[in-house]
Amino acid sequence: MTRHVYLVVLLLCLGLMCPLVTGIFMAKLSSKKLCADDDCVYTISLARAEEDYNAPDCRFINIKKGQLIYVYSKLVKEKDTGEFWAGSVYGEQYEDHMGTVGYFPSSLVSEQHVYQEANKTIPTTVRNLQKP
Repeated sequence: MTRHVYLVVLLLCLGLMCPLVTGIFMAKLSSKKLCADDDCVYTISLARAEEDYNAPDCRFINIKKGQLIYVYSKLVKEKDTGEFWAGSVYGEQYEDHMGTVGYFPSSLVSEQHVYQEANKTIPTTVRNLQKP
């Protein structure tokens, strides 16, 4: 009988130490994006933030008014969604955030210089990166 009690206590302890993993569902922003190339690695444009923006979740980046942003892709607007672009911050004073790519509302920025036209339509599905 005591063996059964010890076994039950052990299983309860293990169950409490290893809780189930749960997550928050995040709605898809768009099913397609516009890029300058097939891999969306080339810069489309340089934009300047007209307002501050605080990222609501990990898919987005924080931007400050006046900050320069490299734009790499533009999500194709779908019904009932906002218009978002993907980019990364630029500038020495924002060095800690340089290289982090995320989404931001296109209405909060103005394009300063267009490097290439975003004429490649690509699905926004997750792809595995292949080794070169």
